[in-house]
Amino acid sequence: MRRLIITSCFILIGLMTYAQDPHFSQFFSSPLTLNPAFTGKFSGTFRAAGNYRNQWPTINNAYITTTGSVDFHLRENHIPQNDTWGIGGLFYSDNSANGAVRFNYATLSTAYHKGLDEEGYHQLGLGFQVTSATMSINTNALQFEDQLTTAGFTGVTQEIFSGATLSANYIDVNTGILYSGSTTDKNNFYFGVSLYHVNRPKQSFVGGNYVLNPRATIHAGTYFPLGANGNTILHLSGMQTFQGGASETVVGGAIQLVANPEEAKPTSIYLGSWMRFNDAIIPYLGLEFGDVRLGATYDVNSSSLKTASQRQGGIEISLVYILKKETDKNIPCPRF
Repeated sequence: MRRLIITSCFILIGLMTYAQDPHFSQFFSSPLTLNPAFTGKFSGTFRAAGNYRNQWPTINNAYITTTGSVDFHLRENHIPQNDTWGIGGLFYSDNSANGAVRFNYATLSTAYHKGLDEEGYHQLGLGFQVTSATMSINTNALQFEDQLTTAGFTGVTQEIFSGATLSANYIDVNTGILYSGSTTDKNNFYFGVSLYHVNRPKQSFVGGNYVLNPRATIHAGTYFPLGANGNTILHLSGMQTFQGGASETVVGGAIQLVANPEEAKPTSIYLGSWMRFNDAIIPYLGLEFGDVRLGATYDVNSSSLKTASQRQGGIEISLVYILKKETDKNIPCPRF
């Protein structure tokens, strides 16, 4: 039992290391974890985004992931008018095994978007990120065979660790490219490719070295109005991710219902759904008002894990705030 519990803990680490990074069903609301080239790719003065995900809550809080990011534009009066240069920062935390295993990441991100036409409606962007990562195991949160009694894990373990927490650090490098285009001020389409862990960092932990496999992502999306009145807009997006021997495919879309399209900052409701192939159906509900967009999804697990998860794949909340001024360049940008 003791070896089984210890092994299970390290299997969790192995799954995160070799299978997939922390990820979001609302990948479109966490731009800096999807592609570094999204840095600065928005219409406004600055953007702040936050995400919270509780995955498989019935399996002892298997994964709880949170992020916070901010990005803004640089030297707008010193570069060509149809170009955009962005810089930003990202912090995110991924806790698993009911908080026993923790990963924390702090990232600096930048991207330059080169205008391909006079108005800047078509841009090609290249982005880079540098991340400082810390991983740790709280040994006080682990349970062992010699603690097991008829009343549960109530005994005292004889296991001895050099410290209450085992930890390690590494530096990570990410990059990506993004094309974004529009034919009018009411539509947009984009295509991007990103590569995370370019330098294949080593995670040295408890006497072992583990190489972090690169994560490659192909993603695309579009939005366009349905009808001439501008009250209804269709958003579509999808991504394909590869890391180690694992892959993930997510596709879907949402309808945007605009309450007051004549306003500069209209209020909208979003209704839609995405699907993660062979894993989950992901209904989406969103509300946009002023400079804020709030989104919520709930993964309905459809894979073989549905028995253990009781079909509760995970709840996810996102909040995106973009400060927009009348003097800002109004260029259509990716939204989903």
